[in-house]
Amino acid sequence: MKAHHKLKVWQRAIDFVATIYKLTERFPKEEMFGLTSQMRRAAVSIASNIAEVLPGEAKQNSENFWPSHKDPSQNWKRKF
Repeated sequence: MKAHHKLKVWQRAIDFVATIYKLTERFPKEEMFGLTSQMRRAAVSIASNIAEVLPGEAKQNSENFWPSHKDPSQNWKRKF
């Protein structure tokens, strides 16, 4: 079993994917390539992103995702 399969957050994300697929089955057929597709891809993306950062790598990779507040030039508020 892969490490991310043990994470409750990943398991809930997979449940969310299943819920979205069931929900979007009821959408009109003309939305198949619009809203339906977008919602399904977004749901799958959540689980995929969780799986990409395994628990042991989370601390190491967190610096790539979160700005450093020690360095004012990295402050995200100044970037916008």
